[in-house]
Amino acid sequence: MRVHYLQHVPFEGLGSIKPWLEAKEYEVTQTRFYESTDLPDTKGIDLLVIMGGPMSVNDEDKYPWLVPEKQFVREVIESGKPVLGICLGAQIIASSMGARVFPNPVKEIGWHRIHAVDFVASDVIRFPPSEMVFHWHGETFDLPSGAIQLAQSDACENQAFQLGKSVIGLQFHLETTPESARQIVSHCRDELVPSEYIQTEKEILSVSPDRYKSINYLMGDVLAFLERNKG
Repeated sequence: MRVHYLQHVPFEGLGSIKPWLEAKEYEVTQTRFYESTDLPDTKGIDLLVIMGGPMSVNDEDKYPWLVPEKQFVREVIESGKPVLGICLGAQIIASSMGARVFPNPVKEIGWHRIHAVDFVASDVIRFPPSEMVFHWHGETFDLPSGAIQLAQSDACENQAFQLGKSVIGLQFHLETTPESARQIVSHCRDELVPSEYIQTEKEILSVSPDRYKSINYLMGDVLAFLERNKG
């Protein structure tokens, strides 16, 4: 199985996804847009993972590679292959499928609780009723046409969605490790201004190791779900 991931900045990498893929001995390839904008043939990949980043999906003038990236993501989705989008990645999925991406009323940064949305559907991944997860975002999105909402939070209505059987968008970060949390704080600490849903650097970095283990376990569940639905 070949997994390809799209990375937008050096400090938002695979996190806990990397050891999960290594344990499966999957072939892993990547496009790092800060180094190269080359994208592979969609026929040669089995799973696409789209990572986060501080830019907006609407910044096409500043980041022209967003245009071919969105087209690529749409082609992979339309081919029926599994796709996972995380934070910016979820917004790219939404945008590539015609949904609006826009500023959220508030920024949501740090460890905040999400709540699963009740729904009646088969072949849909289910999250715990309530879970404390890691966030770092200022934008949100409308759900793509046909998508099922999976989770919400007090600060942001659309936290997770599933499109079809094999496309999942997560506004939050389940892949975060202690090292990746330190990296994003180091590069984006200017956003840590006093606000109801923005934690301090100390609050962000002082959570217990068990909190990381919990979200990384959920990340594994999401990947296993997509693995089962790869067609």
